[in-house]
Amino acid sequence: MTTQPPPQPDDPAAAVAGRDPLEVAADAVEDALGELDPQAVAAMDHLDQPRRVLFVHAHPDDETIGTGATMARYAEAGATVVLLTLTRGELGEVIPAELAHLDPDALAAHRVQELATAMEALGVEDHRFLARPDGTAYRDSGMVWLEPGRAAVGDDVDPRALAAADPEEVAAQVAAVVREVRPQVVVTYEPGGGYGHPDHVRAHEATLRALVLAAGDHHDGTVPWQVAKVYEIVEPESAVRAALRAIAASGAAGAPDPEGPLPSVVVPDEQVTTAVDGTGQLPAKIAALRAHATQVTLDLDAEVPVLRLSNGVPQPVWPVERFRLVHGVLAGPRDDDGRETDLFAGVAPAG
Repeated sequence: MTTQPPPQPDDPAAAVAGRDPLEVAADAVEDALGELDPQAVAAMDHLDQPRRVLFVHAHPDDETIGTGATMARYAEAGATVVLLTLTRGELGEVIPAELAHLDPDALAAHRVQELATAMEALGVEDHRFLARPDGTAYRDSGMVWLEPGRAAVGDDVDPRALAAADPEEVAAQVAAVVREVRPQVVVTYEPGGGYGHPDHVRAHEATLRALVLAAGDHHDGTVPWQVAKVYEIVEPESAVRAALRAIAASGAAGAPDPEGPLPSVVVPDEQVTTAVDGTGQLPAKIAALRAHATQVTLDLDAEVPVLRLSNGVPQPVWPVERFRLVHGVLAGPRDDDGRETDLFAGVAPAG
């Protein structure tokens, strides 16, 4: 009769003999992660969260005005909320007189800090700016004329501006973020960019093109990703006109004509597919609006609480934010108007 010699210390079998298999597996994962670049490990952390939503906006403050309550609601619920801002808002009109001296670059740095404060108020931990392939920033374009799908050119266009960039280049940079974040849901502007600002229009165009690129085959080593649902930020005409009538009736200075023309963000009621109730997150939205002090003033003590941009025109502070689904399937609970109430409705968690 023969016997086998005892395992040697460097024998793999000796390392696992008699140990809990889950403990062994955990050690193996730890060893594998130890061999990876720390930045690569950090980049994968967000994939542990099964619900991920990407908001694409043009300038600091746009995200809070249009989607702040929604961002806060999903961040509070534990979803991964990512904000991608395409420019730093160098050409924003400054409201406070004490900050009127800021030149474009100084204003951009100031607005970056305002955005960081606003995101802290909303509970959003992942906020980033879009960069060119060389790592430099796209700049605020101002109100230049932009032909859809084409780069803006002319003496009045800064060559560093977002509107002056090759649209396909911008889309490719957004697509890289989509492939990294791997969101099930993406939110951006409608085709008119809310009110016609060229950077908002470019954000819409670049985002929709980016989703096609992100889902295709690439040779950059990244894995394609197909987004399940895409939403555009809109407001229903009936609610907007009702709010404007209330503002006008309150005697608010600068109130617009409630029956007058409306910006492109306002659409016929039947086009609004989704309404996210962020009433519980309204304090967070208001705190974030206060953070954007160069661009926004608030009058919350008025008969109808309003915010004002540099043009001084009062507009309502919406606790319920509305959207139009342009890709994906409507699902889940509906409100009294028959609108979907959850951006993730019908979306299976993905890793």
